[in-house]
Amino acid sequence: MGRRKRRSVFNVDGVMDFFNNVMMEKPYLPLLIPLVLMLWALEKWIFSLSNWVPLVLAVWVTVQHRNHQHRMAVEDLNKKWKRFALSSSPKTPLEHCEWLNKLLIEIWSNYINPKLSLRFQSIVEKRLKRNKSRLIEKLELLEFSLGSSPPWLGLQGTRWSTFGDQQVMRLGFDWDTTDISIMLLAKVAKPFFGTAKIVINSLRIKGDLLLMPILDGKAILYSFISTPEVRITVTFGSGTELPGVSSWLVKLLTDTLAKTMVEPRRQCFSLSAVDLRKKAVAGIVYVTVISGNKLSRSSLKGSPSRRQPSSGVDGLREHSDDKDLQTFVEVELGELTRRTNVRPGSSPQWDSTFNMILHDNTGIVRFHLFEHAPGRMMCDYLASCDIKMRYNTDDSTTFWAIGPDSSVIARHSEFCGKAVEMVLPFEGVNIGELAVKLVIKEWQFSDGSLSFNNLRVSSQPSLNGSSNFLPRTGRKIIVTVVEGKDLITKDKSGKCNPYVKLQYGKKTKTAHSFNPVWNQRFEFDEIGDGEYLKIKCYTEEVFGDDSIGSAHISLKGLVEGSPRDVWIPLEKVNSGELRIQIEAVRIDDYEGSRGSSYSGNGWIELVLIEARDLVAADLRGTSDPYVRVQYGNLKRRTKVMYKTLNPKWHQTFEFPDNGNPLELHVKDHNAVLPTSSIGDCVVEYQRLPPNQMADKWIPLQGVKRGEIHIQATRKVPELEKKPSVDPDTSLTKAHQISSQMKQMMIKLQSLIDDGILEGISTPVSELEALQDMQEEYMVQLETEQMLLLNKIKEVGQEMLNSSPSLSRNSFGS
Repeated sequence: MGRRKRRSVFNVDGVMDFFNNVMMEKPYLPLLIPLVLMLWALEKWIFSLSNWVPLVLAVWVTVQHRNHQHRMAVEDLNKKWKRFALSSSPKTPLEHCEWLNKLLIEIWSNYINPKLSLRFQSIVEKRLKRNKSRLIEKLELLEFSLGSSPPWLGLQGTRWSTFGDQQVMRLGFDWDTTDISIMLLAKVAKPFFGTAKIVINSLRIKGDLLLMPILDGKAILYSFISTPEVRITVTFGSGTELPGVSSWLVKLLTDTLAKTMVEPRRQCFSLSAVDLRKKAVAGIVYVTVISGNKLSRSSLKGSPSRRQPSSGVDGLREHSDDKDLQTFVEVELGELTRRTNVRPGSSPQWDSTFNMILHDNTGIVRFHLFEHAPGRMMCDYLASCDIKMRYNTDDSTTFWAIGPDSSVIARHSEFCGKAVEMVLPFEGVNIGELAVKLVIKEWQFSDGSLSFNNLRVSSQPSLNGSSNFLPRTGRKIIVTVVEGKDLITKDKSGKCNPYVKLQYGKKTKTAHSFNPVWNQRFEFDEIGDGEYLKIKCYTEEVFGDDSIGSAHISLKGLVEGSPRDVWIPLEKVNSGELRIQIEAVRIDDYEGSRGSSYSGNGWIELVLIEARDLVAADLRGTSDPYVRVQYGNLKRRTKVMYKTLNPKWHQTFEFPDNGNPLELHVKDHNAVLPTSSIGDCVVEYQRLPPNQMADKWIPLQGVKRGEIHIQATRKVPELEKKPSVDPDTSLTKAHQISSQMKQMMIKLQSLIDDGILEGISTPVSELEALQDMQEEYMVQLETEQMLLLNKIKEVGQEMLNSSPSLSRNSFGS
């Protein structure tokens, strides 16, 4: 009995100790017991508790929402106060600009106007072609001149002020001129007909400019504070008068200014100490998306104007779910887009690098942040930011972007290959940063020279010291589609049957293959006016071919003897690149290399051996192929091979060698119905050396697949060995060696950049051997030059001796 009593006392003491500890830690517990009793009484005798819960929850949500609105108002007030404090910092005294306007008047007509006219002309042409009105089918710029009246700057004076740590100068801009001369030729779209000349003879742009020096005075950013006032006067010449053109041009100019140089959008003007007088027409940039920081779903849901106010419950839930946030970045440069992998968390690490092509000397790289939801079809857009880049005349590159509170982030790369890292805030949101890295690998210039990896490779110099670049007419463009990588596979099995279409002007050629390695060569006649080579990549499917990307390449600045080998990223897709080799060949040299100087006593021997992978022309999945050979007016044909897609003919044909094109047309034989074409090709026999056989497979054009195996020989009897009288032989060889040395330097620099030191010895030795050969040919060239001068002197002396009148005149004088 005593033992049981002692146990019960012990248990009561333990319970009391536990209750006392709970009371110390939770002092509000005694108030909870009466509250529970009151709720029980209300539930039992007055009102059901299930009806009170929504009311209490609504009151609580209202209070939390009010607190959230108050917090947002406080943040907005602090931001406005910060801007006011910065903008109300001490300003310099008002400075007058009469001297600046006088100087502008003196140098406008002879210096600034020609440069600005040339620069704006290309920009206006691109804008007009891209944003032409629906009434206009084709638009051509005939004349562009900014006139002799410059704009007026700072009529009310200028002031310097401080915005954070950035010095800013504000001045007025007023350009009201009736001396401008811009003439456009518009072809009216259907159902209307005719052409109209549009003449812009009056322009008015008025607004306030901001000038911000950056990079220790190496460049200046400029922009309008707000959208300026724009007025354009349009008249029509002979032709059709188009209604609404004036308002369309005003809207086009206003929108262009608003999108490019109205705060916080800014343009850059470089103050380079050196002007290399080179025009960059394209570039290769490597963009690396490194990481994100402070990413929050509640703060990155679009811009603040579109973001709806959230309740306290939603805010708590979103902050708790930020750990599960999965994001990726889409990089955009023109029509080219690439995506990083999906990474979780508020500070994701992507470390994704993309090869991107820039088709101008300036460009904008945009970064779009998206949230990836595994169970949803669509991705949520969160925020964006961008970086602008521009080539400078001293072979450097300037990068600039919008910083926090509309400040400036600017970087300068002195040479190609130097990496630039920037941390960008997302636009329109209060939180979130993106770390990126950009490297300009190469700038391509209009004269054919390149600039990369702190090594400028110029075009081959001619005898007079100028560039060897010829006008873009009368040359052949040789395009080789080599291979592809990371192409999109639309087949569920993961297989890809890609083929490539090349379009240059009105000519279209196709490269077929069952794997992304083509190694097919095509020839085009070069076209002027900056015509692009357009590339489209497709994959063969059962119910139709699907596009897996496209691209376009500028062919400006191609130089003979300097082929380009580049990887071109495909546009309008998320992955895929094509390796393209491009070379320009002068037609004289091209025809000469074909060995077409001999004609009359030789003939062409053509052996049609076999074909493979032909398309099926019959419903049973086979064909009855034969080949019709056409050489000028001569026509021959092979025998028909029935029910096969891999025929073998082994037939020989001979034609007189008179330079006519040799065409092969593969046909499907039908006894009743007309024959159908299953591909054709051209045999390029002109380049063959005499009496040497060429054995090759030629892909068929106009069909999805198929190749034909031929052997061609230019049969030539005994050739008379004539001494070479071409004075350019040694010079041509020297240029070829110079081109090989340049390619070897590129390979050497690539090995150094990749850290492959063990492979450097081979290109170095080859470079030394090429240098020795170049010295030998230069000595030979000097010798030939001396002999040629001596020969000229001898011929001149013979002419004087053979003409007595000339001799008497020379003695008489």
